[in-house]
Amino acid sequence: MTRGLELYRSLPRYAAARVVSGRFPRLSGAAATTAAPLRLVDRGDPGLPGPGWVTVRPRLAGICGSDLATVTGQSSFYFSPLVSMPFTPGHEIVGDLQEPVALADGRRLDAGSRVVIDPVLGCAARGLELCAGCAAGRTSRCDRITVGHLAPGLQTGFCADTGGGWSRALVAHHSQLHPVPDSLPDERAVLVEPLATAVHTAGRSGVRSGDRVLIIGSGAVGLLTLLAIRAYTKAEHVTMVAKHRRQVELARRFGADEVLAPDDAVGGVRRANRALRLTPQLGGEYLLGGVDVAIDCAGSASSLSTALRVTRAGGRVVLSGVPAGSVDLTPLWFRELELVGTYASSGGARPGAARATDAGVEPAGSDFGRALALAATAPLDGVVSAVYPLARWREALDHALSAGRLGAVKIAFDPAASA
Repeated sequence: MTRGLELYRSLPRYAAARVVSGRFPRLSGAAATTAAPLRLVDRGDPGLPGPGWVTVRPRLAGICGSDLATVTGQSSFYFSPLVSMPFTPGHEIVGDLQEPVALADGRRLDAGSRVVIDPVLGCAARGLELCAGCAAGRTSRCDRITVGHLAPGLQTGFCADTGGGWSRALVAHHSQLHPVPDSLPDERAVLVEPLATAVHTAGRSGVRSGDRVLIIGSGAVGLLTLLAIRAYTKAEHVTMVAKHRRQVELARRFGADEVLAPDDAVGGVRRANRALRLTPQLGGEYLLGGVDVAIDCAGSASSLSTALRVTRAGGRVVLSGVPAGSVDLTPLWFRELELVGTYASSGGARPGAARATDAGVEPAGSDFGRALALAATAPLDGVVSAVYPLARWREALDHALSAGRLGAVKIAFDPAASA
């Protein structure tokens, strides 16, 4: 039998978790996870959906912000047709293959090989002719994530047929697999998927040489985005908005030129860019002038509002965190800003190629390849702050929900560990 966490369909429990986490954020960890439609179950390994599929036994599986939003009922109902229940969460995975498999590039991986997983369940995994996005290597834009021989699911960890990382076994298609070098420890390898997402964000940001960049939010998403911006763009100056002491320390270690407290974000950007600050009769302050690119990695109404209000006319605002809440879009219209979404990662159109965009050059090739290289060299020691067995799942989720306040960054499960 395989032990794993399972999110099941229960509108009353989902609503209760949503109310608790929304109205009582200080209690959201313990109370919301108690209310959430999540349970620990023992079941058989998920069956292989077809040729090219293998079983993976996770060594470590990270807890992502999107997982927490789902568990606490804060995820948008937009996603409801894109998942199938019950599903096992967890898409940040390093694990061992149970069967040998041949990859699309001809490489063969033996049973026992360590892999990380690109979680997007695109056309190849679903046994379909490639859509335009998948054919171009941009699987994050797949149009067919609800059809084919799999149940609906935008990613592994949101699909009833594949399982997820918060269990002792899941299944993955060979197109999702990336071998892990022996020299890369599990604690770094489990960060490869969120690093690949950060690399994709760096490409979507369109940062030009000499640009001034603001990153709002210094949780795992923001800090890894900072690493990717520093590694794969020629930004002249990068400012981070960080709330907690440990986040400030890591932001500086990862290459931020300046770190601002949330309540000083507008003022700090004004000082650094010699912008004009205006105060409306109602609503927050905003700037005429500001940064060239603002990246919202927090995914809140206030963080996106700040990004829109401190970006110069004609600049770019990148939405990386899962969005929540309503925002006044007047700055988007009045300052002729570009609002860009960034989701998951890209396989790249072809190795060695680059795609010209209106805002610069988007990195080409595999985001996972770049992420594996970055995971090997970046100062990531201690980023995985705590590891829990599945039996202590409530404690793990509570820790993850309070990570910033407690000085933690990434919390993970070790599904093979005993209680």
